Amino acid sequence: MDDLINIILRFALYIDLMLLFGLALFGIYSLKGKERSCGVVLNFESLLVGSAILGVLLSFAAMLQMAKMMSGVSSFMELHHHIFQMMLMGTDVGLTWMVRIASLTLAGIAALLNRRAPTLSLWVVTICGAVALGTLAWTGHGAMDEGSRRYLHFTSDIVHLLGAGSWVGALTAFVILLRSNKLAGVAKIQVLSRTLTGFESAGALIVLTLTVTGISNYLMVVGQTFETLTTTTYGALLSLKIFLFVGMLMFAGVNRFHLSPLLERSIQTGTHGVAVNALRRSVILELTMVVFIMGLVAWLGTLSPEMEMSAE
Repeated sequence: MDDLINIILRFALYIDLMLLFGLALFGIYSLKGKERSCGVVLNFESLLVGSAILGVLLSFAAMLQMAKMMSGVSSFMELHHHIFQMMLMGTDVGLTWMVRIASLTLAGIAALLNRRAPTLSLWVVTICGAVALGTLAWTGHGAMDEGSRRYLHFTSDIVHLLGAGSWVGALTAFVILLRSNKLAGVAKIQVLSRTLTGFESAGALIVLTLTVTGISNYLMVVGQTFETLTTTTYGALLSLKIFLFVGMLMFAGVNRFHLSPLLERSIQTGTHGVAVNALRRSVILELTMVVFIMGLVAWLGTLSPEMEMSAE
């Protein structure tokens, strides 16, 4: 039961912190001027403040669960303050946890100022969100490495997390923009079309980043072997993750080369309903795949392929 709770908390933290970072970043590179203000295109204040608060709550829950698992007690009531003191001050996970809480607090405060200074607010949230998301690397396989390999693994993990966060944030923004009540008027449709077209370069960079860091992480966790993919639970889950990633790229390709140009052409004729509906279905399916991938990532982070191989 503890393992399942741990996976659920990891998954929730991944999604939440990726939304915080990714939505703020989307506002910076896709929107212009007043469009970055809350309520003009996206409700940044409620989305970002909500994500920051939820991130703090999930982080506290994750710390409680980790303390319970590491101390070996049977219930949370048996935990003593010295256990938390030891974890917070005596471990890297504890130190990065405190950095995460501080970053989320600053992000929440900055998000509250979005209406007054939208661009500055989004920049601060993006930076704080990146720091908070990056701290999750210390809960993964990189924490088991030593020396220079440890820092190389952490760097790869952090870049991978930021790439995934950028993708999750953009897809979520598009899902919100594609809601029928958000598309009232030609101006809203034009913003949607422009942001979709503008995401093409960013999307290509994100895919390249995820691919390179994904391969790097595999080599550092498993090594130069494919036997793990067919003989362990870790390998089976990783294979499924790769399959879903390829499926996600297929949907992204359809959006990029067919549906986005279709929307752009339909704006000129004034008949954009079909294109919008097709885009909505495609983006929702793509985001659904991403959510499943993040669930697998949360599970994979709790498994050790080396221990599985040695147990056989």
